[in-house]
Amino acid sequence: MEEIQSQSDHYRSSSSSASSPASRVPAFNFFYLRKPGSLGQPISFEDSPEWEDTDADVRVEEGGGDSINAATTSVSPSLSKLNSGSLPSPHLPEGAAVARKIAGASVAWKDLTVTIEGKRKYSDNVVKGSNGYALPGTMTVIMGPAKSGKSTLLRAIAGRLPPAAKMYGEIFVNGARMHMPYGSYGFVDLETTLIGSLTVREYLYYSAVLQLPGFFSQKKSVVEEAIHAMSLGDFANKLIGGHCFMKGLPSGERRRVAIARELVMRPHILFIDEPLYHLDSVSALLMMVTLKKLTSTGCTLIFTLNQSSTEVFGLFDRICLLSNGNTLFFGETLACLQHFSNAGFPCPIMQSPSDHFLRAINTDFDRIIAMCKNWQDDNGDFSAVNMDTAVAICTLEATYKSSADTAAVETMILRLTEKEGPLLKSKGKASNATRIAVLTWRSLLNMSREFKYYWLRLILYMLLTLCIGTIFSGLGHSLSSAVTRVAAIFVFVSFTSLLSIAGVPVLMKEIKIYASEESNQHSGALAFLFGQLLSSIPFLFLISISSSLVFYFLIGLRDEFSLLMYFVLNFFMCLLVNEGLMLAVVSLWQNIFQSVLTLVTIHVVLMLAAGYFRIRSKLPGPVWTHPLSYIAFHTYSIQGLLENEYLGVNFAIGQVRSISGFQALHSAYDISPRSNAKWENVLVLFLMAVGYRILVFVLLHFYARKNVSLHRLFRGKHNSTA
Repeated sequence: MEEIQSQSDHYRSSSSSASSPASRVPAFNFFYLRKPGSLGQPISFEDSPEWEDTDADVRVEEGGGDSINAATTSVSPSLSKLNSGSLPSPHLPEGAAVARKIAGASVAWKDLTVTIEGKRKYSDNVVKGSNGYALPGTMTVIMGPAKSGKSTLLRAIAGRLPPAAKMYGEIFVNGARMHMPYGSYGFVDLETTLIGSLTVREYLYYSAVLQLPGFFSQKKSVVEEAIHAMSLGDFANKLIGGHCFMKGLPSGERRRVAIARELVMRPHILFIDEPLYHLDSVSALLMMVTLKKLTSTGCTLIFTLNQSSTEVFGLFDRICLLSNGNTLFFGETLACLQHFSNAGFPCPIMQSPSDHFLRAINTDFDRIIAMCKNWQDDNGDFSAVNMDTAVAICTLEATYKSSADTAAVETMILRLTEKEGPLLKSKGKASNATRIAVLTWRSLLNMSREFKYYWLRLILYMLLTLCIGTIFSGLGHSLSSAVTRVAAIFVFVSFTSLLSIAGVPVLMKEIKIYASEESNQHSGALAFLFGQLLSSIPFLFLISISSSLVFYFLIGLRDEFSLLMYFVLNFFMCLLVNEGLMLAVVSLWQNIFQSVLTLVTIHVVLMLAAGYFRIRSKLPGPVWTHPLSYIAFHTYSIQGLLENEYLGVNFAIGQVRSISGFQALHSAYDISPRSNAKWENVLVLFLMAVGYRILVFVLLHFYARKNVSLHRLFRGKHNSTA
C-alpha cells in the first residue's frame, strides 16, 4: 500500500503540471468539485460555473407502478447552446412529423458477471460484479480501453450475449426482472450493413414494414419521425452507399441511418455499440447532440464509447468506467472527475476528461512509457505519464469501493427494484407473408439498381456465350459432328456455372444484411430465403434465355421451338441449383476469399465427375461414381441437353443403314433411351435446387447466426471494443 500511495502521489503532482510546463498551478483549478447533494448536473468547463440544485426522483403513483422522472438540469453556457437547439439543424420540411414522447423505462443491473471460456488467457471473467442503472431521458455511457468488457456488458444488459457466454447476476427493467419483448428496445451494432442502392427514406420505409404490423401506409409517419429524430432531413432522398459511380453518404450519416432503423419501433430503451465509430470530431459532436435531443422524448440511451472530446463528454449524464472487466466508477460525469481527484489523479486543464480517464487505466501506456524512457529522462515535462497503470487501477478501484458513490448506486438500484413498474409490451410483428413480400420487392429493387448484382453477370454471360458459340459454330448435323457438339454443350454448362462465382461478393452482402436484420428480429431465415429466391428468378431467367438463344443458334442445334424451350428451362434450373450452392458456401464461410476458393474447387471436381471426360459407369467406384457423379448438377444438366438434342434423331451410315442418336452416343456418354428421361433430369435439378436452399436454411438458422455472434465477440484488436 505504501508503494501504491507513493506512486499515486507522484502521479498527482506530475499530472497537474502536465498542462502547463512553465507554471505549476494547483490541481483544484483544473476541475470542478461536485456540489453536495446535486445530481444530474452537466459538467461545465467554464471558469466560473453557476450551480443549481436539481434532482432525479423515483415517484410511486397511486394508480400504477413506478414512474421515473428525469430532472431537467441547468447547463453551462457552452453546453446550453447544444441542448437548447441554437446550433443549426437541418431544415424540416412542411408537414414533417414531430417525434412523439416515449414512455420511459428504467434499467438496473446488479452484481452482473459475464464469463466466456477462452476469451482471455488470464481470466474467463469478461465483466466482474458490475452494478449500475439507466433512467429514462438520460444518456449512460460505458467507457474503458480496448478489451475492457464494454461491449460485453452492453450485450449482457440488452440480452444479446452469444451462446458461449454465461451471465450471472440480475437485470431489472422498470423494477421487474429483465423483460424486454420485441419492439420495446433497439440495438445498434458496431458495424451495421446497409443497402447502398436505396435512399435513406426507402431503406427506413422497408425497415418499418419489416418490423411493424399493420398497413403499409401507416408506416410513413413513423419513418418521417425517425428521419427527423436523427436529423436526416437533408439526406432523406439520397442514396445510402451509392451504386455504379454515384457517391453515397458520409460515415456519420450512415451511422445515423443505422440508429434511425431502430427508432421506427419507437423503443423505450436504445443500446448503441460505439455510436462514434469511424467519425471525426465534428461528426461525433453532431451525433451526440442528436442523441441528446433524442433523450428529450423519454428514451433511455445506453451506449459504449472508446473516447470522447470535452464537448461530447459534457453531454453524458452518467458514466460507467471499466478496466479489465472491473468497474472503476459508476455515477454522474462530474462525480467521475471528483473520484479521480480523490484517488490522486486530477485532470489537467488542457486535457479531455475521457482521455485523462482512459490514460490512467489503459495498460498499453506502460509500453509507451518504456519506448519513450530515454526521451523522458531528458525531458521532465513528459513525466506526466510516468506511472504504473496497474497501481492506478488498483487505487481507483479501492477508492470507488470505499466511496459514497458506490453506496449511492446501491441505494438507487434498491429504489428502482423495490417495486415492479409496468411491464414493457410488444408492439407486434409483421407477418411472414408481409416480410417475404417486402424482402422480395426490396431485393428486386436492389438488383435492378446495383450494376454489379446481375447486369454485370449478364454481360459476362453474353460475352462467354458468344465466345463459345463462335468457336463451335458451323458444325452441321452429321454423325462426325456429334462429338464436337457434345463438347460445346459441356463447355457451355460448365463454364457458365463457373462464371457465376462472380456473384459471391453480392451474395456475401445479402448474408450480412440478413445477419444484421435477423439479430434484431427484423427478418428470419425462411423469409430471407423466399425473398431472395423470388427476386432472383426474373434475373436468372433473363440470363438463361439470353445466353441460351445465343448459344442455341450459333451452334446450330435442332430447330424446334419445344426443344429450344427445354434448353432454356434446363439451363435455368442449372443456374438455380448453382445459386443455391453458392448461398450454402457463402453462409458457411462468410468470407469472400474462402468462399471463392471453395466454389472453384467444388466446380472443378464436379466437372471431372460429370461424365464427359469419362463415361460415368466407368468412373472409379469409391468417391468418383458414388457420391460425386450423383451430386454433380453438371451431370443431370448435360445428360438432359444431350437427350433433348439426340433422342429421336437418326444418322445415316452409308446408303442403307442408319443408327439412332442414342446408339451414337451411349457408348461414350451416359444418356437414357427413354423419351421422358430428359424431364427426369430437370426434376432432379429442381430437387437439388430445393435441397441446397434447405441446407442454407439450416446453416442460417443454426450455424451462421452463431458464427456471426462469435465473430463480433472475438474480433481483432483493430475493431475490438470489448
